[in-house]
Amino acid sequence: MLTEERRNGIEKLVNTQGSVTLQELLERFDASESTLRRDLTEMDARGLLVKVHGGAMAKNAPEGRTVTADLAVLEREQAHREEKQAIARYAASLISDQDLIYLDAGTTTGYMIDYLPERGGAIFVTDGLTHARKLAAKGYRVLIPGGQYKPATEAVVGEEAILNLSKYHFTKGFFGTNAVTKAAGFSTPDPSEAMVKRRALSASSARYVLCDASKFGLVSYVTFFPFSDALILTAGDVPELYRKCENVKVIEEVISSPSIL
Repeated sequence: MLTEERRNGIEKLVNTQGSVTLQELLERFDASESTLRRDLTEMDARGLLVKVHGGAMAKNAPEGRTVTADLAVLEREQAHREEKQAIARYAASLISDQDLIYLDAGTTTGYMIDYLPERGGAIFVTDGLTHARKLAAKGYRVLIPGGQYKPATEAVVGEEAILNLSKYHFTKGFFGTNAVTKAAGFSTPDPSEAMVKRRALSASSARYVLCDASKFGLVSYVTFFPFSDALILTAGDVPELYRKCENVKVIEEVISSPSIL
């Protein structure tokens, strides 16, 4: 295939889908990874698309709106509350007494605790200090990695936290995200928090990202994991582009308030 013919095909695919991953391009076009990366770089320079980490997005697509900062916890707790609670209830049902769980700081992961039974056998490691307090109050064994406290997300971040997490092998990990696209993956504004998420995700046998519909199509500063490498649990008005993805589980039953077990 000639270079211009391949690039025309890439442009058409990106404009049709809104975004495309490098893996999708490797499967569709008879070209090496280095050649396709060079294509994307030159097409970005010509204004034909927007190159992002792991792929590209259409120039004028709604995808790619940038998330630049974390909102305060109280503000995030109220946004899309019903969808978050539906996601959290489903996620909590996946936990068994034999699990070593990583529970990421965040509002949707925090709602999971409301749906856990009292004094279950699962062990939790969490970088969320509020999560740790609530889990301990329910009678769970809780471990907290050391590090620097980040008030905006009530999370522990930094090199010490990453080093502490490196010794664990989690059976399941549950994570939040600020933004998600197929091309840019899961992303967040804070590099320190992104590195903690990446370390814990890599150490989890089963990986779940809890993501209400409002997060799709957004991109933040730092990608912490590829789109296809975790199962996304979501609810709400999820764009059709994502509904048909094999790693997206849409919880259809949205609830108005958590039931305390």
